[in-house]
Amino acid sequence: MARIKQAKKEKNDICLFLDSGAYSAFTKGIKIDIYEYIDFIKKYHDKIEIYANLDVIGDAEATFENQKIMEKEGLNPLPCFHYGEDIKYLIRYIKDYDYIALGGMVPISSKDLSYWLDNLFSSYIPAETKIHGFGLTSLKLMLRYPWYSVDSTSWVMTSRMGGVYVPICRDGKYIYNENSLKISVSSKSPDKKDEGKHIDTFSPNQKKIILDYFESKGYKLGKSEFDEDGKETIIEQGLSNNYKLRDELNIIFFLDLEKNMPEWPWKFEKKHLGFDL
Repeated sequence: MARIKQAKKEKNDICLFLDSGAYSAFTKGIKIDIYEYIDFIKKYHDKIEIYANLDVIGDAEATFENQKIMEKEGLNPLPCFHYGEDIKYLIRYIKDYDYIALGGMVPISSKDLSYWLDNLFSSYIPAETKIHGFGLTSLKLMLRYPWYSVDSTSWVMTSRMGGVYVPICRDGKYIYNENSLKISVSSKSPDKKDEGKHIDTFSPNQKKIILDYFESKGYKLGKSEFDEDGKETIIEQGLSNNYKLRDELNIIFFLDLEKNMPEWPWKFEKKHLGFDL
């Protein structure tokens, strides 16, 4: 997760941000019992710093009703507003809450999300209102808006598909406020022949810059050999042959990205979208 809210209430006691899992349940046709969700939160309240409302995908009024049910049970869930819902619900949440989640963004194109989010941040959301982005995978969208927090599985999905994030390097400095590179490094990657995707297709100078970044974070590319049957023998452990190491590097990337974000709150200023969103 990128910039997920984590803190320590007490020494060695990690507090978590809990998502209701409504989107995953919706895609699998599973129904979540709100009272079971409430009981779970109450049982583990000392471990959970923030928890989301049990949203109902496609039904803004039912989502709002769940918010009130949870509050009547003595809880303080994060309200959720979704892509495509009537703006009156967002206005209602902004009036009564200082921390709101935006959801329903996963299946929407970056271009359509940009138009929607531009409208929300420029016309409705005050600068002092904290906004969480559910399932926000686009680095461009992370950088474009003044999010208070976001979550995404892109870091782990990228590593499992053989890739890592690499910031742009300019004048010897790593730049995080521009869209970074996503580079395939796996020794088994089908992208090995696709120019500009796999590390083996970059020029020697470009490859050196990438390898220097790996080294600066304490990682090596690694080396493997394959026999005629395609069986891999690992000569040196590294990013190319160990997904856990790719996981670690991608986590480090997002932690560095967070450190280089503007200090919140900052005012959103609408800019030209461009044709590549």
